[in-house]
Amino acid sequence: MSGGAKDLLERLRGFGQVRLSGGRRSLKAQLVSRTLLILAVLLGLIGLLQYFVMQNFMYRNEADKLEAQLMSVPKELVWNGDLFPQAPGIRLPRSPLMIMGDTSFAFFSPGGAFTDVLGESGLAAPRLTDAEYKQWLRQRAKPRTGNYQVLKNAEGVEQLVIFRSLRGLPGNPGGVLQMGVETGPLQAVLMRQLTTFGVLSALALCAGLLVYSRVLRRTLRPLFRMVKAVEGVDAGNLAERFPAHQGQEEIDRLAQSFNRMLQRLEASFEQEREAKEQMRRFIADASHELRTPLTSIHGFVEVLLRGAADRPEQLYSALNSMHGESRRIIKLVEDLLLLAKLDRAPAPALAPVELTRLLREMEPQLRVLAGERDVRFALSEGIRGEYDADQMKQVILNLFHNAVQHTDPAGGRIEVALRARDALEAELVVRDNGGGLPPESVPYVFDRFYRIDTSRTRASGGAGLGLSITKSIVEAHGGAVSADSAPGEGAVFRVRLPLT
Repeated sequence: MSGGAKDLLERLRGFGQVRLSGGRRSLKAQLVSRTLLILAVLLGLIGLLQYFVMQNFMYRNEADKLEAQLMSVPKELVWNGDLFPQAPGIRLPRSPLMIMGDTSFAFFSPGGAFTDVLGESGLAAPRLTDAEYKQWLRQRAKPRTGNYQVLKNAEGVEQLVIFRSLRGLPGNPGGVLQMGVETGPLQAVLMRQLTTFGVLSALALCAGLLVYSRVLRRTLRPLFRMVKAVEGVDAGNLAERFPAHQGQEEIDRLAQSFNRMLQRLEASFEQEREAKEQMRRFIADASHELRTPLTSIHGFVEVLLRGAADRPEQLYSALNSMHGESRRIIKLVEDLLLLAKLDRAPAPALAPVELTRLLREMEPQLRVLAGERDVRFALSEGIRGEYDADQMKQVILNLFHNAVQHTDPAGGRIEVALRARDALEAELVVRDNGGGLPPESVPYVFDRFYRIDTSRTRASGGAGLGLSITKSIVEAHGGAVSADSAPGEGAVFRVRLPLT
């Protein structure tokens, strides 16, 4: 197994081992906890905002009530000074002033005297600084709806206080009236509302937790199914695929990504298995092909060592056979090295080549190779492209030599044709009238060390590497090679190459 495929499979299986239900790494628990945290923070902010809004509303409403009560003080009491018996020359009020016990009432005179009107009979009034009262004295009498201040008296009781300037009223020397009320009852109402909101929010969060958990469990069900499927993925069942349409865009995209990853993994493992199988067959076939000539050479050496070297006719025959077997070994090694080179660096050295001229230059050599066989050429002019000239010669020789091996030396006929299929592709065709190819052998004729007739001697059949070399060269040039035949009707090999 290759390192990249192992890493990818381990990552895939690692994803499947992540726990999505329960535990600190649970996606469901994280979503629930974070959602509830966000909701709790939002509800807390809403509660605080509600508190301040309601406080401002209730304080303004209470200030309006105090303003109305202060405006209802009879003008005669204000003008005659009946409200302020403590001041020299001021008479007692002719009628009692109806003010609640939890309310403070005070007067600041233009001379700077501060008088708590209710005294011990009511709530002690808070006092501003003289500068603040003098600022009020400079203002003219007019309604100031909703204008209030929150102050504390000498006893530390917090009050909501409003002020009214008497300056500008007819027949009145001026002054500042103030009235206040405790904020404690208002704060109690606010706290009751805030507590009620908090309890309702907590109940809503609990109810939302129950509902949200079920909804989230249903929402994450496709992801749970994917995790369960991933946990079962290994090198033996990479054909597993996830449904790509589950109604959730993110889950669908994740499933599609996993399917593509599994497809790449499956292809990688398949290529690895094929490579291992090809390497196994290659080593077995190469060992077999090399062992046969080496065994022959070893046998001839033993014969010579036993005394055949003293007989010239046997010596010559043995040396001639050993020479032929050594040439076969050299040819086999050269083909193996060429295949290894093509596998390692398939990019050929391209240069402008005219295939028509190349075939005409090779024609004498091909006729010599054919012997008494009838060889015919049908070549179109001007077929050119970017090719490796030496490798193209190798392709032509391999196909022609294959036709020579499978045709009768006396009655054999070989046709070589070159034409342009269209403006983008050239076709080289080598046709013979030999025994043809069985249908079951056609898909394998380009495999290494493959022989149609296993009984054919290696002297006439070769090692079975020529067509493999041809396929590698053609595919390295961006072309394709194919075989077509029927038993008894000869074989046709077609090579398609790109044109310039």
